[in-house]
Amino acid sequence: MMNLADKLTSPVFQTMSDVADRLGLETYVVGGYVRDLLLRRPCKDIDFVCVGSGINLAEAAAKALNPKINVNVFKNFGTAQFRYEDLDLEFVGARKESYQRDSRKPIVEEGTLQDDQNRRDFTINALAISLNKKTFGELIDPFNGIADMDTGVIRTPLDPDITFSDDPLRMMRAIRFATQLNFYIEPETLASIARNKDRISIISQERITTELNKIILAKKPSIGFRLLEETGLLAIILPEMQKLKGVQTVDDKSHKDNFYHTLQVLDNITFSTNDLWLRWAAILHDIAKPPTKRFEPGIGWTFHGHEVLGSKWVPRIFRNLKLPTGGEMKFVQKMVYLHLRPIALTKEEITDSALRRLLFEAGDDIDSLMKLCEADITSKNKAKVNRYLQRFEMVRQKLKDVEERDSIRNFQPPVSGELIMQVFNITPSREVGIIKDKIKEAILEGDIKNDYQQAYDMMLRLGAELGLKPVS
Repeated sequence: MMNLADKLTSPVFQTMSDVADRLGLETYVVGGYVRDLLLRRPCKDIDFVCVGSGINLAEAAAKALNPKINVNVFKNFGTAQFRYEDLDLEFVGARKESYQRDSRKPIVEEGTLQDDQNRRDFTINALAISLNKKTFGELIDPFNGIADMDTGVIRTPLDPDITFSDDPLRMMRAIRFATQLNFYIEPETLASIARNKDRISIISQERITTELNKIILAKKPSIGFRLLEETGLLAIILPEMQKLKGVQTVDDKSHKDNFYHTLQVLDNITFSTNDLWLRWAAILHDIAKPPTKRFEPGIGWTFHGHEVLGSKWVPRIFRNLKLPTGGEMKFVQKMVYLHLRPIALTKEEITDSALRRLLFEAGDDIDSLMKLCEADITSKNKAKVNRYLQRFEMVRQKLKDVEERDSIRNFQPPVSGELIMQVFNITPSREVGIIKDKIKEAILEGDIKNDYQQAYDMMLRLGAELGLKPVS
């Protein structure tokens, strides 16, 4: 039997051993911490299981570690939790579970360690290490989880149909672990996800989206999205993305498969950012291509206006997924709306006016937009990709030069609506909007500088043209 005592270096484990023996409780560290310990992955969440009262164990452990610790007790679930230094410790009594068809909330009974391991989602999460002094460090691995870690396999301890039907969120977790760990899902387990996909409907959207976000934040999120699509889950949880898949051919002309293009963009963006919302922008940047797709003889396939329609879809998609609908959503919406603009600049003579307009609209998000656009270059022709990237570098430098010279990023026209009304002694009106817009356009076009006096003088000229007279 493998012994991992030398790996339990945190003083928490020795304290737990002392407390467990004093209370006479058979106690183990289980689940994700054991898995990550063996995979040499950092983990700050530690789950303890005892044969008896997990709440009593938690309260005694907290008192031994630091009497000032506040223990959070959840009597209905028989669990307790507290934080110690940088660790989150959770305690539960060993239990066995049974499920009703329409709920993922189990009926819980007291049980043995074996019962507790039987209810675990995957073999690699069903590992336990004894903390009692006589057996301290001994690994209990009833389902060959160590072998599955060695070969990189995700499989359920028991019949996968029962595992996934009982708690359908485990289907998302299987795909998430396969993505995070770069493991593969054992074929029968994967087939079971496809068979049970419709059971995901009993899971709250918040729980589904939490798993989806973890997939998106992985080093190679395309792994997860390919599995979601293959099993049929993607069509249920994000149907707009499923509709990107497929290639249509007319007159021997085909468009790219926008689903796989999107996955490439998403993987590309992971090299430049850990920002969840920029990764969401990568997912949604072409989301409206299916309804905007047209074949034009002599030209080929077009997707005119997909960036505009896609940006309008973002709020609905965010609401459906229970994602935040404040600044994060507006950022993604802006990225989707603007994602073609820098690419267009690489294809034409770059004017200062076009650069000023891009800076004005992107504001402080210009760097994120440029990262998204660079990730969007997915041609298999490496020379073509390199040409685009070189042009992007030139665009970046020109943007920097224009910003330093004209201070356009996030600028507000030097002349405000309040000042216009005060100078001409008028109330809010069409004339105020006309003057403001023309001053803004003049600055963006480079006709006047982003300067108060030049804007003020232009305001007086425009006012005269509109029949307005400044008050003395």
